[in-house]
Amino acid sequence: MNSSVIINLKKDKMLIKLNDDFKQNEIIEELKKKLPELKKFYNEEKTPISVTGKILKSEEMDEIQNLIKESIDVDIDFDTPRTMGLHSIKKAFDKKISASETKFYRGSLRSGQKIESEGSLVIIGDVNSGAEVIASENIAIIGALRGLAHAGAKGNKQAIIAANMVDTVQIRIADIVKEIDRNIEPAHKRSYMSVIKDEIVIE
Repeated sequence: MNSSVIINLKKDKMLIKLNDDFKQNEIIEELKKKLPELKKFYNEEKTPISVTGKILKSEEMDEIQNLIKESIDVDIDFDTPRTMGLHSIKKAFDKKISASETKFYRGSLRSGQKIESEGSLVIIGDVNSGAEVIASENIAIIGALRGLAHAGAKGNKQAIIAANMVDTVQIRIADIVKEIDRNIEPAHKRSYMSVIKDEIVIE
């Protein structure tokens, strides 16, 4: 049986690798069992801990960090970005999204409004110019996309964007950006946007 938590000492850091196949509660339980052994190493050492592997939500990172900090006073770094957005992505990855937590927003977004979701996001309305929708997984807009949409905002290149109409100048999926020249390319109706060979394609 695979382990949900693997701990390795590297040259300049302690590496905790989380198995993507396990749920958060399983990871927490195994981490609790392994912490006493890990703590023995930290009698005098202050080697920082790096948590890698599974892509985590902010509250999951907090839970893991708080659990370790209860036993060991050490710097902890995660390779999952804590915030979503183009500049927060540390590495892009491919992970299929067959099912995810979905947040629904009913109504149109005006200029200056911004909605974020750590799962998928469904907007039942328009996303107008100057508005932003950002999700770590998929985005579906049952209306027109005129503002900014950024799916896979923690680095997942398998995320998609779907909209009833696309009339925007920029689309983002993971760390890939597509600029659209509105003078050359007409508005797209009933569009599906995904990454193919590191480029965003509108179908």
